[in-house]
Amino acid sequence: MRERVVVLGPPGAGKGTQCKLLAAARGLLHLSTGDLLRAEVDAESSLGQQVKAVVARGDLVSDDLVLAIVRNRLAIHREGWLLDGFPRNSTQAAMLDDLLADLGQPLRVALQLQVPEEELVARLLVRGRCDDSEVVVRRRLQIYARETEPINAHYQARELLKCVDGLGSVEDVATRIGNSLDEREHGEETIC
Repeated sequence: MRERVVVLGPPGAGKGTQCKLLAAARGLLHLSTGDLLRAEVDAESSLGQQVKAVVARGDLVSDDLVLAIVRNRLAIHREGWLLDGFPRNSTQAAMLDDLLADLGQPLRVALQLQVPEEELVARLLVRGRCDDSEVVVRRRLQIYARETEPINAHYQARELLKCVDGLGSVEDVATRIGNSLDEREHGEETIC
């Protein structure tokens, strides 16, 4: 079965690291929305010019524009993929559902990396930007809890959400993610 995976989790949960490992281990296309946006700008595509103009104004890239970029990549890649950094809110999750239905590429699973808040704060302070303070880090986590965390319910209602413990070594977490995907394939899954 072709794996189509959305990887969710708060800042500091290790999504980017785990996505790179998972993509390499399973031959999946890793779609990081941040990387996709930068690639479109670098390629000076029509979408890239729109992104560049939005960023130059200091605005956030709209859901529609992000979705158009994701559509372009998924329309030409029919094999397995994983999305990192998208969707970020309930509106985007619904838009992604419609896009995937239109492309005939149903989502297989939404993996939620779970890490306690204090561990997230510690991770973000260690690897963060020089201007990151504990107050700034906790604010980012509050924004995540308010805007992004509610999409867990969206995927749980569709019986697609799987929670994975994000504590431990990078290798241990990667093993748990792989086991979680294999359980789903064999009908032995445990949903959050």
